[in-house]
Amino acid sequence: MKDGIHPKVHQAKITCSCGFEVEAQSTWGEEIQVEICSHCHPFYTGKQRFVDTAGRIDRFRKKYAQFENAKKQK
Repeated sequence: MKDGIHPKVHQAKITCSCGFEVEAQSTWGEEIQVEICSHCHPFYTGKQRFVDTAGRIDRFRKKYAQFENAKKQK
């Protein structure tokens, strides 16, 4: 391998917002913060959980509630 062209590899501590921590090798740095991991992601846990960002789910429900009400009235 050539000298000086490869990134430095760190022993990184990866921390999820759910509190799960794991150590791994990374070129990004020694401490990495993630929002979601395999311990809290619905695909891996089998539990459906909505991550509501700025009320998006409420806006969606309000927007499409009129269509549901129109179907029920027919």
